[in-house]
Amino acid sequence: QVQLVESGGGLVQPGGSLRLSCAASGSIFSINAMGWYRQAPGKQRELVAHISISGRINYADSVKGRFTISRDNAKNTVYLQMNSLKPEDTAVYYCNAADIRTNFQWYPEVWGQGTLVTVSS
Repeated sequence: QVQLVESGGGLVQPGGSLRLSCAASGSIFSINAMGWYRQAPGKQRELVAHISISGRINYADSVKGRFTISRDNAKNTVYLQMNSLKPEDTAVYYCNAADIRTNFQWYPEVWGQGTLVTVSS
């Protein structure tokens, strides 16, 4: 079974930085795409950033120039470096992995449990 474990959330002041990590486990052969989504209270879940196995990247307009997504394919891990954080970045951040091939099974999509990021003074 494939699992995603996130870490790195917490409380930070406006203008500060945080780095989120998400590690996938479970006899994984390959993961086509990995990304980060977020859901603020009372709002729908939205895409933050997405990176393919080839390194193609997409960002939400609201985070362009402030957030950087990267991945380590050998470790099946994706990172989100968040700089110049704003109060409106406050949300639960979810890791997503898509088109996952393991030694035994194919998974269309797996989600992490979420990690809370709070930007407040």
